[in-house]
Amino acid sequence: MWRIAIETALLFLTPFLAYAGFQLLQRRWPFVAELWRGRVVSLLTIAGLLTAIAGMLTLGLTRREQGAYVPAHVENGRLVPGEFK
Repeated sequence: MWRIAIETALLFLTPFLAYAGFQLLQRRWPFVAELWRGRVVSLLTIAGLLTAIAGMLTLGLTRREQGAYVPAHVENGRLVPGEFK
């Protein structure tokens, strides 16, 4: 569960990190408030949300687990572990 939350958060932060890296390449200190005005932050937020949504969709569509999950159950007095069928 934590892995999914951390991956999504990292995908959301990717545009912000790319912008900070771009500012460093331009030889500007990226932690100056003037570089993070409303329009820039709005665009980075939208880009981060789109990136996170695309990442979650990709993860959901490319999962290898096929079929329905059958939970653990007792069969003939023996515990049968859960599995995908």
